[in-house]
Amino acid sequence: MFLRAFGPIIYGELSYVVTKAWNAGWQLDMGVDKNNNALTPVESIVARRPLSLRPVNTTSSIVIEKIGVSAPLVINVDVTDSGKYTEALKFGVAHAKGSALPGANGNTFLFAHSSINFWELGKYATVFNLLGKLEAGDIIVLFYKENRFDYEVIDKRIVAGFNTLPLLRQTTSPVLTLQTCDPPGTTLNRLIVTARIREE
Repeated sequence: MFLRAFGPIIYGELSYVVTKAWNAGWQLDMGVDKNNNALTPVESIVARRPLSLRPVNTTSSIVIEKIGVSAPLVINVDVTDSGKYTEALKFGVAHAKGSALPGANGNTFLFAHSSINFWELGKYATVFNLLGKLEAGDIIVLFYKENRFDYEVIDKRIVAGFNTLPLLRQTTSPVLTLQTCDPPGTTLNRLIVTARIREE
């Protein structure tokens, strides 16, 4: 039972330490032709600044290379309906309904599990388990409607319980807020990571 409950957390931590020690990064097949043939439209979006992780799609997804995250975004999830957001989190990282869409002015609010009971919560139950490893300057990439938006982390903090201020804050420029439970597998606190859009 211990391994079943804490296995994902232990595995994630060990993978992060080993990857960092070897300075290898998470690598997935980018699908680039060995003969340097022309990139497909999808590959050209990804190749603007080459990523070590391929996005699951370019219509609605998130990539965080540092912690090995490549997951779909579930857009316009009602944060006031626990049934709806619990179901949405089975299919990826949720975008809060009413918050800015990726790349738009305002606060784009995304949330996902950092959990230990993956067998109940689905494939993406542990997707944000390593979110606390992010530091100022780290890059988060969002893909939305075939566009790519790079954000740079500027802040990380832990807030108590169900603090809604990170969701409700207003901004005039594109800001990304990521939220997950902290410590993983509990609902004691919320880990909040804030990033600002990077101009090319």
